Amino acid sequence: MKAIHGDLKALCSQDTAKMAWTASPSGTVWRKRVHLVGPAESGQVTSVVRYERNSNFPEHDHPGGEEILVLDGIFSDQQGDWPAGTFLLNPEGFRHAPFSRDGCVLLVKLRQYPGPDRLQVATNTDLLAWQQTAIQGVSSKPLYTQSGYTDCVELQKWETDTDPGVTGYPGGAEIFVISGSFADENGRYTEGYWLRFPCDATHHPHTSTGCILYVKKGGLKYLVHEDV
Repeated sequence: MKAIHGDLKALCSQDTAKMAWTASPSGTVWRKRVHLVGPAESGQVTSVVRYERNSNFPEHDHPGGEEILVLDGIFSDQQGDWPAGTFLLNPEGFRHAPFSRDGCVLLVKLRQYPGPDRLQVATNTDLLAWQQTAIQGVSSKPLYTQSGYTDCVELQKWETDTDPGVTGYPGGAEIFVISGSFADENGRYTEGYWLRFPCDATHHPHTSTGCILYVKKGGLKYLVHEDV
């Protein structure tokens, strides 16, 4: 399968709300892939994933780790039921058989967390308080950071009419718009938009409506370029 957004030096964006769902091998789990490098079913991938009611996957391993943000519904495995707003990071060696009784929608990143000592995280972000950042109008909920690794994940909430000025990403960044919208010099990004910025990229984001964003910084170090 041809790589999807495999050039890590390129600025990438995709409106997943306008993408068609494609079937997974399970037949009841659907996906919209925004990044894929490697084999179709065992490559490094970022997707929006939808479980139908009473759908499941057979038990399987997660080489390179797995990250999940539950966007809607309840996602389950043998470790528990994870409602919308839950952030999960399952490190190398983790094994589970996921399912959903009533259906759910997820943001999923596979094989992007190398390292046997990665922390396992299971956080209901709805129970976390927003923390004011140094940027006026922007608050955050830190979700993952760990000594020895460059990647960090947080949710950000931007109030209406917020303009942080020119923003840079020395280690690259990925953004997913959970709600609301923001814009920069390249366009306007509404709910469901995914963006990836290469290392040392800059832009001038701002919002008139307010928004909630998933933001991952410093993770490009662990992605595989399509030519590798």
